[in-house]
Amino acid sequence: MKYFFYFWDKSNSAKIRHSNDKKHLKFIETYKNNFVVKGTTLSHDRKMITGNMYMLDLPDTKTALIFVKENPYVKSGIFSKTFFTRCQNAIQEKICLSKLDKNEDPYFLIIGHAKPGMTEVRKNLLENHRKYFIERGYQNKFIVRGPLWSPNKEEWVGSEFIIKLKDRKSVDTFLSEEPYTQTGLYERLEIHRWQSG
Repeated sequence: MKYFFYFWDKSNSAKIRHSNDKKHLKFIETYKNNFVVKGTTLSHDRKMITGNMYMLDLPDTKTALIFVKENPYVKSGIFSKTFFTRCQNAIQEKICLSKLDKNEDPYFLIIGHAKPGMTEVRKNLLENHRKYFIERGYQNKFIVRGPLWSPNKEEWVGSEFIIKLKDRKSVDTFLSEEPYTQTGLYERLEIHRWQSG
């Protein structure tokens, strides 16, 4: 089962984060065979870390909860909020994250939080959603993308994307013309600068 995690940094957490970096790296190493992708989010001027994002393949929700509780950053109290849920990765090709060029166009993490009761509406739009990425040339710009699910995988609760685009304006264009966004399926959208690691 795949799980998506996002943790939001407190505004004054940089020093505590730095003091726990080695513990975090050691902790993350124990999950190296479970990761699909992981990284940090940044302020749009790239001067400040704003959070951590992970996607892992784990056996169950209990194991996912242990990943949260035992994470050294979580234990040190640097996050204002933590979030995790089941997910799916629609990108089948395995991306070699070590080869991502940080000097190329930036990557953005987009989290769409669905309005309640949108599961059937989303199902009816799914084909148009997929066609949009292919016909508009976005398909090869994703590292991961896919739906977020409730624990029993019966209810669609949102979407996650990591996508390479030229700038924030390009992200706004991507979202404004995307079928789920146009139809109003999301209660809110989060847009973060993202880097692997």
